[in-house]
Amino acid sequence: MNHDEWYLEYEIHKNRPGLLGDIASLLGMLSINIVTINGVENQRRGMLLRTNDHKKIEVLRQILHQVDNITITALRPPKLVDRMAVRHGRYLDRCLEDKRTFRFTRDELGLLVDFMAELLKREGHQLIGVRGMPRVGKSESIVASSVCANKKWIFVSSTLLKQTIRSQLAHDELSEHHVYIIDGIVSTMRSTEQHDMLIREIFRMNASKVIEHPDIFVQNTEFTLNDFDYIIELRNDPDEQITYEVVERGTEFF
Repeated sequence: MNHDEWYLEYEIHKNRPGLLGDIASLLGMLSINIVTINGVENQRRGMLLRTNDHKKIEVLRQILHQVDNITITALRPPKLVDRMAVRHGRYLDRCLEDKRTFRFTRDELGLLVDFMAELLKREGHQLIGVRGMPRVGKSESIVASSVCANKKWIFVSSTLLKQTIRSQLAHDELSEHHVYIIDGIVSTMRSTEQHDMLIREIFRMNASKVIEHPDIFVQNTEFTLNDFDYIIELRNDPDEQITYEVVERGTEFF
C-alpha cells in the first residue's frame, strides 16, 4: 500500500528540553513515521511525515494546536519547496512578485543543482529559464542537474566551450527523456532558418527545455515569459544586477 507524505512545520517559541522528543513520541503513538527532520529558518523545524491514514493527520493537527511552546506554520502534502527546506535547512529565495522565479548565488550551487534536478526528473513538457551574467555557472549547473536527474542533455545552442548552433539532431538525440539546452542569445542573434525549424520541433516535443537568457529569447521569438514554468536567477552575489547591455556589442561576452 502506498503511504502518503505530509509536511509538518512549526515555529518554536520556547525550545524547552525534550520538546522534540515529546513531538516524536506523539507521532509514534499515532503511527505516523518521520521520514526527514531538519531545522529551517526563523526558529522553525520541518518534518516530512508518512502515514496512510489522513484522519491521523487531523488528530495530530488538533493536538499540536494545544501545545503552548509551538505554532504550526504548515501541515500539508509536501511541495517541492518544502522538500528543499527540509533537505537543506532553509527556504529557497523566491520572488514575491513572480512565484515562478527563484534566486540563487554562486555559493548556493549545490542547492540550485538539487532543486533543478528535481524539476528535470518530472516527465513531460516543461520550460525553464535561467538568467545570469557571463561565467556565473548557468550551463554547468544545468548539465549537473541533468546528470542528477539521470537524463541526457543536448546543447541545441551554447557558448560553454565554443559557440554551438545546431541545425539538426541525430535520431537518438530526439527523445522525451532528454533535456534540451538552448542559449537564448545565440539562438536568436546567430540563428539560421534550419536552426529555427529545429527549435520549433523541440518545442513540440513532450520534454524538458532549459533556456539561458530567456528575456532575450522572448524578445526575438513568438514566445513570452508566461510560457515558462520556472525562472531561475543565478548571481555572483545577492546585489548583482543581471543586464544585457553588452548584447548590442555582440554575443561573445555572453
